Amino acid sequence: MRSLILLLVLGALGGCMKTSDLAAGAEYHLRDVGVLDHSETRRSASWRLQADSFVFIAQAFYEPPGGAKPRPNVVADEAFKAFVEYFPLVRRSPHPLGLDQAMIEAREAGAHYLLYTRFADADDRIGTVEEWEDEEALDRLGIDSGVIQLMLIEVGTRYLVDTARIRNRGGFLTLYDNQPADQLRAPFEQYARTLLGVSER
Repeated sequence: MRSLILLLVLGALGGCMKTSDLAAGAEYHLRDVGVLDHSETRRSASWRLQADSFVFIAQAFYEPPGGAKPRPNVVADEAFKAFVEYFPLVRRSPHPLGLDQAMIEAREAGAHYLLYTRFADADDRIGTVEEWEDEEALDRLGIDSGVIQLMLIEVGTRYLVDTARIRNRGGFLTLYDNQPADQLRAPFEQYARTLLGVSER
């Protein structure tokens, strides 16, 4: 009897929604309640780019507070990995640059847009036995978080097309051996899709 009721419930749900929609909804709620990694992106504009736009990516000289000490060019590297899936013309600087130098390099590369980023905040909490042995502080146990700031600038005119703030938060299931830098790829993929006007996968 119990299996018949379960079969009827699944059948009713299956008639209303596709399995992929149910999975996407479940994933969204798991991220929202903190079980999985979660990110929130706030943009200042709804500007969209053409698919053949040439984007040059650079990262500012800035070490975020919070003691995380991410790799010097990790934001630009992760943004590049995300953007290259959506834009055929993408380059990145191999090392951090000041804004003026980034504009010069973007112009010399022939880019249409400069995506200029910085790791504004990174809170690396204790998530492994080794980290606990180093710090031994109960108030440092928990979930990692970080904030990324970015500017999208039209290279030819130096017009500020968009600014955005990406706030990342780890999840309970991804707590172990996770760093704030490990949470960057997904929100940059979302931002690239938004710039193209592509719907969520």
